[in-house]
Amino acid sequence: MADLIVRPEDYGAFLDALKTRVRSARLSAAVAVNQELIGLYWSIGHDIAERERRAGWGAKIITQLAADLQAAFPEMTGLSPRNLRYMRDFASAYPDPEFVQQVAAKLPWGHHIALLGARSDDERRFYVRQAVDQGWSRNVLTHQIQTDLFRRQGQAQTNFDATLPAPQSELAKALIKDPYAFDFLAMTPDMQERDLERGLLEQLRQLILELGKGFAFVGSQYPLEVGDQDYRLDLLFYHLRLRCFVVIELKVEAFKPEFAGKMNFYLSAVDDQLRHPTDQPSIGIILCQTRNETIVEYALRDSAKPMGVATYTVSTALPAPLEDALPTLDDLSRQLPAAMRLVHLRIEIEKELRRILGGGARPLSIVAMLNEIGDADLPTEDRRAISEALGSMNRAAHGVDIDEAQVEDAQASAEAFLTRIRKLSSRG
Repeated sequence: MADLIVRPEDYGAFLDALKTRVRSARLSAAVAVNQELIGLYWSIGHDIAERERRAGWGAKIITQLAADLQAAFPEMTGLSPRNLRYMRDFASAYPDPEFVQQVAAKLPWGHHIALLGARSDDERRFYVRQAVDQGWSRNVLTHQIQTDLFRRQGQAQTNFDATLPAPQSELAKALIKDPYAFDFLAMTPDMQERDLERGLLEQLRQLILELGKGFAFVGSQYPLEVGDQDYRLDLLFYHLRLRCFVVIELKVEAFKPEFAGKMNFYLSAVDDQLRHPTDQPSIGIILCQTRNETIVEYALRDSAKPMGVATYTVSTALPAPLEDALPTLDDLSRQLPAAMRLVHLRIEIEKELRRILGGGARPLSIVAMLNEIGDADLPTEDRRAISEALGSMNRAAHGVDIDEAQVEDAQASAEAFLTRIRKLSSRG
């Protein structure tokens, strides 16, 4: 029997550091290869386009060129006649080689094929920058093009110019759309606000995708106590880039002025009870089926709290035979998606840690709160276990896909940790 190796105390941390370096190097190599490939495709496409323009090359020349290139490089994919035409169109769409090198080359080739369907150069460049900035997959990029994000972005009516400082107001306006495309929902004409909310929660990943990068889910029907009365927020998010809470109220009717007054009240309560001293002012988004611009303007004009009003679209109701064969919202709500379990565990852990620390001006992150609790109360192994699970919980809160094995591991660690800190809380 082989002798067991006794690992040094810092072995685990050293191994993790090496894994990180290996992953980073592999990623850097993949990025460099992609940049070279995109540059090659642009140069091939540029030269083909030039010869078509100057010498009148036709489609048969491209077919012959593809055959000769494939014969010379049989191991290389991407040299088909169709792909050569894509290269030509790609080079024509981006005549500036500097933009290709600095921005476009950060995206894989499949993204650029999807981008060729954009209606204008401005629209295409918008989607390129958004895809690079937000890390969209090709499917996500295609979805954003199909739902016309270019024309929806920043179109909501807001009072941000009057209620937020200049850099914050511009960023906040750019992040709010109109309309929001909730086409992943099939709702009947007589749907209620609670139906809409539950439908969105059941499709949390798609909801966060539509909201955009930076929205971290905090909770639904989030409780607030004001003056010995209980109130509940439809949806509460924290925006990592704006560094503020975002309250979303859902309405299944046209905008009414009193909606702004209610949102103003909610934002005051959130700022007093949840906002950390380093946070920016909380923002409210009122989502309605329709809005009258004049009514919205009057309702928001004198409000001291930053808020915006936008509309949304949902898909039409399903045909009766198909609707009868599918589970209802009540059925689905009892089958909480795996990722949602992690989101709710994350919220419960945060609440329990806040209770242990006495509430008040708590740090925003779970990690920061853990640092305020002594090692005697939370041993190193407990901290390590929850730190590993926290990565999966955070990805779930941002709508990122997580495989079932990761969900199960993170759930087991989170539930064990929650039991541990509840015992700690009861002792205190």
